[in-house]
Amino acid sequence: MVQDKKICWANSSSYEESDIVIVGIPDQSHSHSIRKGTELAPNAVRIASNKRDVYVENKIKSIAYTNSGKNSIKIFDYGNISRKDITKTFAKFAKDSKIPISIGGDHSLTTPLIKSFVEHKEPISLIYFDAHPDFLSSTRDFYGSVLYDILPYIDKKSSVLVGMRSPEQEEIINIQKYGIKVISPQDIQYNGIKNTINEILKTTGSKVYLSFDMDCLDPAFAPGVSVPVPFGLSSAESLTMVNEIAKHGIIGMDIMEICPPFDIQDFTSHLASRLIGEVLSSIKFTKKVPKTHKKN
Repeated sequence: MVQDKKICWANSSSYEESDIVIVGIPDQSHSHSIRKGTELAPNAVRIASNKRDVYVENKIKSIAYTNSGKNSIKIFDYGNISRKDITKTFAKFAKDSKIPISIGGDHSLTTPLIKSFVEHKEPISLIYFDAHPDFLSSTRDFYGSVLYDILPYIDKKSSVLVGMRSPEQEEIINIQKYGIKVISPQDIQYNGIKNTINEILKTTGSKVYLSFDMDCLDPAFAPGVSVPVPFGLSSAESLTMVNEIAKHGIIGMDIMEICPPFDIQDFTSHLASRLIGEVLSSIKFTKKVPKTHKKN
């Protein structure tokens, strides 16, 4: 698939000098959804970002994110890769100390992404925004079994499902069996956004991976998704939570299940772009300083 243009948040023309890389994975091969078109999402998000974001309108395309006065960071749009190239590409990112932000594609892509992060390392904390728990075990290796497929790679006690409101009975059993914390939209309304954020940050560990299915949002805010479910999160609630999570540091992020053929005036693609921009502007990041040798 041809990539139309770079995402507007990219402020670096070089992979080598970048700190964060944006990568598209236009693949929906493991989706069972009636709605098709998530493979179009990476390019749709890029186009929406360039057409509709205020930074572009004000011609500040080379904005350097300063992270609230901390070191500025460089963002590079790596382009699109295929599903089969995930392991090799993300091994390169890890070797080069890059933080990747991936745009899918169907949510099953999170499985190889997580595996590439955790190979030969300790399990990570997963924050999984989704209307569905994706915790089926009777059927495997598709967008509805992600959580079960990655169980060996995550720390179950420090992982959280956020926005869930459409579980199957089998998934409820698995959630209870493995003891993963669930925060529903009703929980957020009842407890408040500040308490919810504190609960998430209290649960997670030091190595956090953020996976964001756009259907965690209510269809009123994100109509262009594969499997829309009513009574979801608002865009403001999602923004606040994602911002605070990013401030505490993430090792990577993906944003999945945008379905452009079912979108309305690019609302969902634009919202995805803005969520990425907010993560970039909030993320806790420490630049690695090259070692210097003392002169004799």
